[in-house]
Amino acid sequence: MAERLFIFDTTLRDGEQVPGCQLNSIEKIQVARALEELGVDVIEAGFPVSSPGDFNSVVEISRAVTWPVICALTRAVEKDIDVAAEALKAAKRKRIHTGIGTSDYHIRYKFNSTQEEILERAVACVKYAKRHVEDVEFYCEDAGRTDNVYLARVVEAVIRAGATVVNIPDTTGYCLPGDYAAKIRYLTEHVDGIHKAVISTHCHNDLGMATANTVQGVLNGARQVEVTVNGIGERAGNTSLEEVVMIFRSHREQGFETNIRTTGIYGVSRMVSSLMNMPVQPNKAIVGRNAFAHSSGIHQDGVLKNRESYEIIDPKEVGIDESAIVLTARSGRAALKHRLNLLGVKLDSEKLDKVYEDFLKLADRKKDVNDEDVLMLAGKDRTSMQRIRLEYLQVTSGIGLRSVASVGLNIAGEHFESAASGNGPVDAAIKAVKNVIRRQMTIQEFLIQAINRGSDDVGKVHMQVAHDGNVYYGFSANTDIIAASVEAFVDAINKFAE
Repeated sequence: MAERLFIFDTTLRDGEQVPGCQLNSIEKIQVARALEELGVDVIEAGFPVSSPGDFNSVVEISRAVTWPVICALTRAVEKDIDVAAEALKAAKRKRIHTGIGTSDYHIRYKFNSTQEEILERAVACVKYAKRHVEDVEFYCEDAGRTDNVYLARVVEAVIRAGATVVNIPDTTGYCLPGDYAAKIRYLTEHVDGIHKAVISTHCHNDLGMATANTVQGVLNGARQVEVTVNGIGERAGNTSLEEVVMIFRSHREQGFETNIRTTGIYGVSRMVSSLMNMPVQPNKAIVGRNAFAHSSGIHQDGVLKNRESYEIIDPKEVGIDESAIVLTARSGRAALKHRLNLLGVKLDSEKLDKVYEDFLKLADRKKDVNDEDVLMLAGKDRTSMQRIRLEYLQVTSGIGLRSVASVGLNIAGEHFESAASGNGPVDAAIKAVKNVIRRQMTIQEFLIQAINRGSDDVGKVHMQVAHDGNVYYGFSANTDIIAASVEAFVDAINKFAE
C-alpha cells in the first residue's frame, strides 16, 4: 500500500517573495481556493508580522479555506508568534511555522551567537508557539549547510519541546542530492523520538537541484515536501509542486501517493503565472508550453503511432487536452498529414509528397508554419472552406465608456447581426458573436503576439476554445487586434460548428 506524502504549498509566502509578484488579498484568496481544490494539504498563507497586508491575507485565507491546514511563518520571536496566532484565529486547522538559523554562517554572522544559545532559543520558541496552537512546525534555516551532528541535537530538542513537523531547508540551494539524502537519513537514524514528528523538505533551486534534493529527501525519510506552483520563489525559485507530484505519480514503484488532483495542475499553473505576472518558461517540466510539444519528425511519427513512445505522462493527467504536433523544418510527412486531416483536407500519397516538398522549403524560411500556410500549400482557401465568416465588426469603446460591439456574420450564406456590451472591446465583440452562435463554449487560452514593431504592427492572435469536451484552435493576424481576436474566435468555432 502506498505511503502518504503531504504537500505543503508556500506559493503565497515564499513564492510571493519574488520581486514584482506581490498579490493583494483578493488574489491570494483566489489562489488559496484553487490550491484547496487541487488537494494541497498545507497552505503557508504568509508572514503575518511582516506587514498589515500579510496579516490581513492570513486572516482572510483562514476564513475562506476549509480543509487544508493554514500555516503562518514566524521568526523565533514571541511577538511574531503572538501576531501569527492572532491571524490564524479563524482557521479551521492551523499551524505556526517558527524557527531559526542553525548553520555556522547564521549562528556566527547573522546572530553573533553560539550553538548552545541558538538551541535554547529553538526550544523556547516551540514551547511558546505550543501555547497558541497544537500543530507547530520548526524550521532549521540553512540546514543544508548545518553540521549533521548539531542539526540532530536541535531536531531532537524541538521535537521534545512539542514540534509536530521539523523542516530541513536547503535555504541556499547548496546541497548535492546525495548529501541532502544523507542528511535526512542521518536524522532518521540518530534523532531519538524522530517518529513523533514529520520530517519536511524545503529546497531552493540556486544550482538547479531543488526537485532532485526533495525527491532524495522523501526517499530517505521525509514525508512532507514544501513546494510552490511553477517553482517560483526567492532567487532561482523553490521546488516545483507539479514536478514532485508527477515524479511520484510516474514512479509508483517508490510507494508514495499525494492528495493532489493532478488534472487541475495546468489550470492552477496558468492562474499563478497570470496573477503574478510570472511567465512559465516554455521548456518548464510538466506545465511549460513545450512540455508536450513535438517538432522532430521521428518523435512526431512515434507519438502519432503510440503516445507512450515519447511521452511518459499523458497530458490529460495534468489538465492539458492533447500533445502538440508543431510543424517545423524537422517535421515529417506523418505530422503534415496529421495537421491536414485535422483541417479537413485529405490528400493522396502523390499529392502529399508534393505538398511536403513545398512545406520544407517554406519551413526553412519561416519560424512558425501555421494552419493558413498549410492550407495554402495544399491549394485550399481557408476562407472559402469556412461555414461561418465575419462580414463586419464595429466597436465603440473608450475611457469612461461601456464598450459596445456590433457584428455581422455570414453562416452558410445567411446573414446574421448582433450587438453586445462587455468588459472591454474584445469581450463585447466575443459576446456579440456568442449571441449568434448559441453553443456552450469557453475560451481557454487567448494569446496576442506582435509580428513586427511600431504602432501599425500586425498582431497575431492564437485562441483555444473548449466545446463539448474538446479544444479547438483559432488563429488570425490583423493590424486591428480587436478584429484579429474576433476572427480567431470565429476560426475556432468553424472547426466544430456544422
